[in-house]
Amino acid sequence: MSTGTAPQPADGARRFTFPSALTVLAVVTLLVWVIAFFVPSGSYERDAEGAPKQGTYRPEPSPLSFTGRLNDLFLAPVNGLYGIQDGRTGQVGPDRTGELYGAAGVFLFVLAIGAFITVVFATGAMDRGIGRLAHRLRDRGTLLIAGVMLVFSLLGTVEGFAEETLGFYGLIVPLMLALGYDRMVATGVILLGAGVGVLCSTVNPFATGVASSAAEISLGDGIALRALMWLVLTAVTVAYVIRYARRVRDRPERSLSGFLPGDRDRAEARSDSEEPPPLTGLHKLVLVTVVLVFAFMIFSVIPWAGALSGDADAAPYGWELGWSFPQLAALFVCAAILVGLLTRMGEQRFTSTFVQGVGDFVSPALVIVLARGVTTLMNNAKITDTVLHSIEGAVTGAPSVLFSIMIFVVNLPLAFLIPSTSGHATLAMPILAPLADFAGVPRALVVTAWQAASGWMNLWVPTTAVIMGGISLAKVGYDRYLRFVLPLLGILALLIAGFVALGAAMS
Repeated sequence: MSTGTAPQPADGARRFTFPSALTVLAVVTLLVWVIAFFVPSGSYERDAEGAPKQGTYRPEPSPLSFTGRLNDLFLAPVNGLYGIQDGRTGQVGPDRTGELYGAAGVFLFVLAIGAFITVVFATGAMDRGIGRLAHRLRDRGTLLIAGVMLVFSLLGTVEGFAEETLGFYGLIVPLMLALGYDRMVATGVILLGAGVGVLCSTVNPFATGVASSAAEISLGDGIALRALMWLVLTAVTVAYVIRYARRVRDRPERSLSGFLPGDRDRAEARSDSEEPPPLTGLHKLVLVTVVLVFAFMIFSVIPWAGALSGDADAAPYGWELGWSFPQLAALFVCAAILVGLLTRMGEQRFTSTFVQGVGDFVSPALVIVLARGVTTLMNNAKITDTVLHSIEGAVTGAPSVLFSIMIFVVNLPLAFLIPSTSGHATLAMPILAPLADFAGVPRALVVTAWQAASGWMNLWVPTTAVIMGGISLAKVGYDRYLRFVLPLLGILALLIAGFVALGAAMS
């Protein structure tokens, strides 16, 4: 999961660093508030489900005085968390009566899954499991690369595994050097393995989950297309890294990263590498628990009747759970407690680890709140529909295939400015999702195209700690990493365009 914070220079030199996602959204909040003075107010007629009706936009006077606008700016973060939308006027405020508009449910869900992930890592089961896999495959380099990348990609697609990869450079870099590869291979295994999983998120709560919530659809909508994307793009990425690895092993002079003193000597000592400690029974139990929890989460959110019958409006089966963020937040809180009990953490260690996990994930949770606060400003000034209307002309009449590709393209610059997937989703999806209704494609396809754009950008942009921190740990130059990854980026972009076009054609 990317929060968009770049690491500070180790030497303390004064140099430009891109602002964090929180700072960017604070600036965006102020800019949107100012722009709202100059954008005409207006609204669409809505159908019974609240979706705008194409061609019904009408201008109308602004409902806010200058004092009201100041109050909205002041309360934007509060409204972003638990603002209530008045059913009659459509205005959002903390003391109104109606439906929850703020992101409180998603906010708590992010904190809950953060606590669960932190408790799992505190057991050592995940680190040791990957360490054991790497050691067992140490003499089969190609299989090792594929195995580790597949594990990272799987973690990326189901839970947004990103910053967590920074802890594996100390293990993977020496191992790849010992197998006769270079530091770029290690970088590709970690960055691209997890990155392509996040790009093809299936149920990643920080990307797919947040975007689906903002688009007002189920987390399971569109999961079949995303799963197929994950299989194909992961296979292509693994093959790309393996191809480079074989080239470097056979002809070291073709290495893009080069070799530091002592790097080439490590291959001679690989047979002496110390075997990691074996997995204990508790470690195996924790890993099984993690798999079962995420499998249950997937089961609980998929609309099985629609998925199996092909009818999106099919009545749900009696055994369907139809869970959303409140239930999922409770699931991960209970799962964290279960892991603590299974591993006999003890009350003090468990509670401190749980609180630490919540604290570590407060930043991305606040990003979601700030981004939702921006949408409340637009909603209360009644300019959201005006912005939507300005894009409606470009979408009207556009083939659904072209529309789906356009969604991918227009999100690329937004992903650069807001590398936080959750913040980007919360900010953009309220406008993008209704466009799908106008173009006659499922909103789930917009979610898929959006998250692909966000994930594609986060494979290379220098505004994320995952990229800059990773290449720093691997001691690989950013310019050299770009030379390595650029051909793959082109291949992935073409594949993404093909998949979203396929999704549009099949809808």
